[in-house]
Amino acid sequence: MAGTNDSTAEVFFIHQQIFQVALTEGPISKLIVATIMSLFFTYLNAIMVYTLWSQPVLKETPRYILFTNMLLNDSIQLFVTSMLYIFSLLVFKLVTVACAFLIFLSTATFTNAPLNLAVMSLERYVAICFPLRHAEIATQKRTHIAVALIWFTGSINFIIDLLYGLAMDSNFLTSQIFCTRERLFKKPWQLDAYQGFNIFYFVSMTMIILFTYISIWLTARSISSNKYSAAKAHKTVLLHLFQLGLCLTSFLYSIMERAAAMAGSSSLFVDLRYLNYIFVLILPRCLSPLIYGLRDDAVRPLFMCYFRCATGKRKSTVNVR
Repeated sequence: MAGTNDSTAEVFFIHQQIFQVALTEGPISKLIVATIMSLFFTYLNAIMVYTLWSQPVLKETPRYILFTNMLLNDSIQLFVTSMLYIFSLLVFKLVTVACAFLIFLSTATFTNAPLNLAVMSLERYVAICFPLRHAEIATQKRTHIAVALIWFTGSINFIIDLLYGLAMDSNFLTSQIFCTRERLFKKPWQLDAYQGFNIFYFVSMTMIILFTYISIWLTARSISSNKYSAAKAHKTVLLHLFQLGLCLTSFLYSIMERAAAMAGSSSLFVDLRYLNYIFVLILPRCLSPLIYGLRDDAVRPLFMCYFRCATGKRKSTVNVR
């Protein structure tokens, strides 16, 4: 019985490496498709960020500061998860300190996404429900502080695990390991704490976004003026809720992958892992510029101009409402 428990625990921790993929034509083609998708949408995000930074009014407006943080966060997530996916297929070992840095970026950006959505929803809530105090509450300085708090909150759980690993083993960062989040856990309770934190985190963010959604909806029904802005903010928060649902599917990624590994089927594990990677990790991060940027009247013309590489041919007038 003890041997069975140890075997189960080993699968529980290192399920990403128990099945080695033969790099034949099929897996290589899948890897190329996934990598091209990540690079293409990272390129779109870079153009969107350049668009936002090209105009001072966009660069200094709180909601566009938060949108820029979302784009940068998603771009880092796409790039780092692509690297980790390639390393896992190659069964490539990294020095723990290098792996810890990549996992830190992956974990922090994963956690940042729903919190950034919640803060964006709160900003729209203040703009619609307290329009006279919006300029006073949502200042540029406070928005930058909110961005710093988003990154701190997204990092704290991983930092605690890393410090615990160093306390348990002074040579923790110098060994070579397969680079996964589970490999950095020293004790099973850390994984339980990590999952518990994520559950609490997503429930909290869902409650915040639902609160702002209902509040803006009620305000949009009651006001007689500026109904256009209220209706647009209402749709924006609804999109935030949809995006949060996509982030939640990312939280289920490791659970589904672990279940496939525990089933003992290598083909099921490999196929499910690829589908999870494409539809659960990549696609939700690819939607930000499409959902938020292209529906914004101030951003869309500039983005299309820069996307066509016409940076010096047109100077659009930006009108932020």
